[in-house]
Amino acid sequence: MSLLVSFTCRMLSVSRWLMWRAAPCLLRPNPPGLTCVLAVGKKDLTDLPVLAEDELEEQFVRGSGPGGQATNKTSNCVVLKHIPTGIVVKCHQTRSVDINRKRAREIMREKLDVFCKGEFSEVLVKKKESVLKKQEKRRKVNENLERKRLFKEALAAHSKVGNDQE
Repeated sequence: MSLLVSFTCRMLSVSRWLMWRAAPCLLRPNPPGLTCVLAVGKKDLTDLPVLAEDELEEQFVRGSGPGGQATNKTSNCVVLKHIPTGIVVKCHQTRSVDINRKRAREIMREKLDVFCKGEFSEVLVKKKESVLKKQEKRRKVNENLERKRLFKEALAAHSKVGNDQE
């Protein structure tokens, strides 16, 4: 009986935690034209604009680059044009047309976000954060290398002093 009670208490605490974590997005009204996407992982961009299919012009063209016959004979490169803004996206990352269509739409959403919000877009903010993290990491590495160099010089100077006294 006590095992059942402890299991039930754990399940209630987990469900409360999940409700608490999801509540801000569920309770927050979305501005018109934008959507809240709950995503976990590297690309958790939540405030990207929604694409209306009637505003897009889609073409399938032959790709370019390495690949030989697979590239030269198949039209699996997707070209998307957003008619109101004139932004054009070309995607030829895979041999699959479906995957290229999805990726082209993701890229288009990111470009529209940059177009609409400018330097305050999530894409550019995340890029700036990653650049700053990289610079900070590089600075720490250089500091550690400098400390090691100074330590080795101090050891060498100390060993010379010890050898001169003998």
